[in-house]
Amino acid sequence: MDAAADGRAARDFLATLGVGDLCGGTATEVTRSHGLVVTLDGFPARPLGTVGPLDVSWRPGVPAAVRAGQRITAEVIAVEPGEERVRLSMAATENPELWAFLKARRPGEILSGTVASLQRFGVFVALDEGPAHPVFPGVGFITIPQLSWHRVEEASDVVSTGQRVSCAFLQFDTWNGEARLSLRATRPDPFLAFADGLTVGQSLRGRVTRSLPAGVLVRIADGVEGLIRQARAVRPGEEIAVVVAGIDRERRRLVLSRHETAPDLP
Repeated sequence: MDAAADGRAARDFLATLGVGDLCGGTATEVTRSHGLVVTLDGFPARPLGTVGPLDVSWRPGVPAAVRAGQRITAEVIAVEPGEERVRLSMAATENPELWAFLKARRPGEILSGTVASLQRFGVFVALDEGPAHPVFPGVGFITIPQLSWHRVEEASDVVSTGQRVSCAFLQFDTWNGEARLSLRATRPDPFLAFADGLTVGQSLRGRVTRSLPAGVLVRIADGVEGLIRQARAVRPGEEIAVVVAGIDRERRRLVLSRHETAPDLP
């Protein structure tokens, strides 16, 4: 079979698979850094399946025990026809109750629980409903940006261990077997409320908060910042006069210019 025909055959086979399907196959390659490469039942020509290191197993010692030539059963977590690859999770088959709970969640659904652990990269939440996580302190996880509409440096600025929270469900993180949550989504967005009263050309005053490669950010209201592009001779902490040059409500972006110059629209 030539390369073009082989590629078509692989894509046709992958088209029969869907997220959540169970697949059997044989581990043809095992590496510590990349996990498993798997030849799937139904397509013996070459390996199409991959199992990442975190998706092999959450049981102590199990990943190291998998050997080339071993038969495995895993759940499809992503089909990538363009890459001629399917991502699989053996951990999903070890924790069917957890996977079933997470797959049943819908975006925007409100989940309640207790803050179980604060980390520099986010917050673990032990949910009131559903099974416990076999590895992490909680099935729910909130990244730092999803804690608040305001800029947050540390999770402890917003929540504390043991605090009760209600969050909106964003997505099922199949890499870690957890529910990605948003605390800020349950609260009014200060940007949209403020933007409703703005017009292009309006004059405001604000305080420079930080410098970026594209310009400087200026806080013009609590939880609302705008960008001045290519700003010169301004420093963080300085209060300046600005003009509203553009309002993008969908992307929550506000473009400003210095008061003494004509606005530059994006």
